[in-house]
Amino acid sequence: MIPIKDLNPSRSTPVVTILIIVVCTLVFLYELLLPPTYREIFIRMFGVIPYEIFHGVDVPPPDPLTPYGNLVSYQYLHGGLLHIFGNMLFLWVFGDNVEDRFGKFKFLIFYTLCGVAAALIHSAVYPSLNIPLIGASGAISGVLGAYAVLFPRAQILTLIFIFFFVDVIVLPAALWIAVWFFIQFMSALFSINHLSMGGVAWFAHIGGFLTGVLLTKLFYKREKVENLTL
Repeated sequence: MIPIKDLNPSRSTPVVTILIIVVCTLVFLYELLLPPTYREIFIRMFGVIPYEIFHGVDVPPPDPLTPYGNLVSYQYLHGGLLHIFGNMLFLWVFGDNVEDRFGKFKFLIFYTLCGVAAALIHSAVYPSLNIPLIGASGAISGVLGAYAVLFPRAQILTLIFIFFFVDVIVLPAALWIAVWFFIQFMSALFSINHLSMGGVAWFAHIGGFLTGVLLTKLFYKREKVENLTL
């Protein structure tokens, strides 16, 4: 189930959304230029390592930003082409409308806080894990949470795969995001004891999404509609 676009035009240019996509892409291109050994060091330096967060230590190589500064920097790192493409596609489809409702500055703060919360929840579930967490998916999951609150009736043009059958359908945003969250939740349950070798950080997705739902109440006040007397 891949979102192609939402049928919900934005009223303004999503400057912050575009900027995040550009920065993530540039950082990823820089990663590709590094030799494999240095790329691994770079990711460990700027990714979130749960063991560092919960034990107050800096696992070599040292983090230029401290382990807590990495709660922000990890959001701009990615581990492969499919990783960054999927994340940026989701951000492009869902981010513009949320940015439009929040405003540019509030959206950037919201996005960052969702990413921080996602990393903390992932680290709380796996406090002894020494594998770096990277990627924008926790923050983008928060954007999906906001979208679910703000635009539940929007329509999502979706590419679906059922065995060898491929089709493009339109789904209500509420249903689309509900199915997405169910997949994250079930995947998290099945993977809770199997992350020692790396993999998808499902609990980061769940944490980011729930944070996004909660923060939307703080970051967005519904526009008042004036009463008209006829």
